[in-house]
Amino acid sequence: MQSLHSFSSLSVLAPPVRLQKPTKTPNFVTIKSCINRNPKEESGSKARSWVSPDWLTSLTKSLTITQSDESNIPVASAKLDDVTDLLGGALFLPLFKWMNVYGPIYRLAAGPRNFVVVSDPAIAKHVLRNYGTKYAKGLVSEVSEFLFGSGFAIAEGPLWMGRRRAVAPSLHKKYLSVIVDRVFCKCAERLVERLQTDALNGTAVNMEEKFSQLTLDVIGLSVFNYNFDSLTADSPVIDAVYTALKEAELRSTDILPYWKVKALCKIVPRQIKAEKAVTVIRKTVEELIIKCKEIVETEGERIDDEEYVNDSDPSILRFLLASREEVSSVQLRDDLLSMLVAGHETTGSVLTWTLYLLSKDCNSLMKAQEEIDRVLQGRSASFEDIKDLKFLTRCINESMRLYPHPPVLIRRAQVDDVLPGNYKVNAGQDIMISVYNIHHSSQVWERAEEFLPERFDLEGPMPNETNTDFRFIPFSGGPRKCVGDQFALLEAIVALAILLQNMNFELVPDQNINMTTGATIHTTNGLYMKLRQRQHLNSFVSTSR
Repeated sequence: MQSLHSFSSLSVLAPPVRLQKPTKTPNFVTIKSCINRNPKEESGSKARSWVSPDWLTSLTKSLTITQSDESNIPVASAKLDDVTDLLGGALFLPLFKWMNVYGPIYRLAAGPRNFVVVSDPAIAKHVLRNYGTKYAKGLVSEVSEFLFGSGFAIAEGPLWMGRRRAVAPSLHKKYLSVIVDRVFCKCAERLVERLQTDALNGTAVNMEEKFSQLTLDVIGLSVFNYNFDSLTADSPVIDAVYTALKEAELRSTDILPYWKVKALCKIVPRQIKAEKAVTVIRKTVEELIIKCKEIVETEGERIDDEEYVNDSDPSILRFLLASREEVSSVQLRDDLLSMLVAGHETTGSVLTWTLYLLSKDCNSLMKAQEEIDRVLQGRSASFEDIKDLKFLTRCINESMRLYPHPPVLIRRAQVDDVLPGNYKVNAGQDIMISVYNIHHSSQVWERAEEFLPERFDLEGPMPNETNTDFRFIPFSGGPRKCVGDQFALLEAIVALAILLQNMNFELVPDQNINMTTGATIHTTNGLYMKLRQRQHLNSFVSTSR
């Protein structure tokens, strides 16, 4: 079967992206001035790993970083307060602080673990491209297995290759074009309907929450042909996904992997909560698979085309079952669970931070709405329209630069290796690639902390890891690059186009918007906005009722 097709995947072999220097003084947002980066100012309690004391960090240094260290990698000096923030708050922020002190690569002993933290595009490129030969997911797979099982999100080696090869063809161009119309547009229009009452009443709305609901509905219909209807009723799946992802993050820095002892998982409150969350997600996915399998068997359906789409049910689940591949129910569940969790979490965060940035930059917001009005002419978006929403797309690209999801990638060296710059790592070394650092580094980007959609040429190819030489890696890179990158980008473009076409958004003043992490960057207390309906010609008439 052929590989993924989409409007932007064609740009991989295009000339390098031109990072434009604006000829006139642009309107911009300086990220440092509008976000409180101090996790300690958050109110309320938050889940924490078993935070390690100074003596354990010092012991780790003495055992793993010897006097005869010939790696050429500087060692960061982390204090207890820093490590506490690292383990319990916004994971990526201390890494950024240490990059500014120690440079683009440094060694960090954080409690029981010793990481090499990478903030250099050339080193990131080397590590990510050499997945499967020199590097593996390692720690990520260990701490996420309780959630993803053997799903392709964390599988390694031949199993991963086989599962990715089975899943990737389902995301073909014809599928994406159908899903834009039937799912992306309809779900976004439904959200606009739900927001109309709030707009009329002047009620402040938590848009982060709304985007999480929207993206769950989208992923439910796109992957399973099932409507969670979370915009109308609270869905336990949303809380379950966040709980499970937060648990995976906490496990990566626990002093001891006590969660490997099943008996302890039955009595430790944090593990009880995580196990309940995984049960909710797995039960949901299993029930949807059973229903779809019965329909496929009854109809005797089989795939007869590389770009096969079932007209009544264009979902990925239907495609995979109709392919008649010999795969266990558990494996299929784990693969689809990977899509449900990753697809819901990441796009919700992209929408949240893009709208936040636009709300802080009136001129970019106005420019995006003018483009939307000109291209759509009051109608809903279509697959063909997306290529013409160039400025809106660049706003999303720039949002993903400033708020990458995930902000950190972790790999483990399988063999001894020499990184670009003559830095040496031993087999077994865990490596943190700080996407956030690379995207915010003044050594990599001019005016790195500013929101400048125009830095990406509107007439150039879609920026990706290849044509920016790994300076821009929101979807990772190399063999493990996100398989759903085009799906996520299309979903974000369509959702924002329809929302900005119909609504004006104003940030509620005096909000304390802090950042925290699950698998992606969240706000700590929500993103509250006041809404007003826009007056424009031919406003859409909902067909989603």
